[in-house]
Amino acid sequence: MFKIRVILDVKEDVLRDILIDGNSSLEQLHFAITKAFGFNGHEMASFYKSDNKWNQGDEIPLFEMEDEQPSMKTCVLNKILTEKGDKLIYVYDFLEMWTFFVELIEIAVHLEFNETPTLVASVGKVPKKAPTKEFKSESKKIEDDFGFINNGDDEFDEDNDDEFDDEFGSDNYYDEDDY
Repeated sequence: MFKIRVILDVKEDVLRDILIDGNSSLEQLHFAITKAFGFNGHEMASFYKSDNKWNQGDEIPLFEMEDEQPSMKTCVLNKILTEKGDKLIYVYDFLEMWTFFVELIEIAVHLEFNETPTLVASVGKVPKKAPTKEFKSESKKIEDDFGFINNGDDEFDEDNDDEFDDEFGSDNYYDEDDY
């Protein structure tokens, strides 16, 4: 039996402790988390492997996206979380980006529950809206979809777009009389 602490990434303390069989899938943990925090469980979600400093690692998506890629349905808890203190990051609803820190806090071999997963502790109230996330790059260099690199200092100035005028000094690209 695993006791897993799930902490919502918000300013106030919002956490849930869930008791779940170690032979359960990550998909079962996903549904336990969504239920414990009052979500419907119908949005996309992923777990991410994590180290002790909560650095995000490999993704384990809700559904298999590629051949041979693990999914929540195929990953068993006791193969992913092998010892007390092991961590995962869980992201629910990629539009809202609800982010949770998931930690195995106890492996209780002696505990027997008839029904798992079971919510065994609840602290704090879930906010109505997910906190906004700000993603910052260490570098200002941004590569666009075409492989061009933007250093963050756009040379294109919308007020000075004369170089795009046609040979007649106009930036109209069609003649209204043609239509």
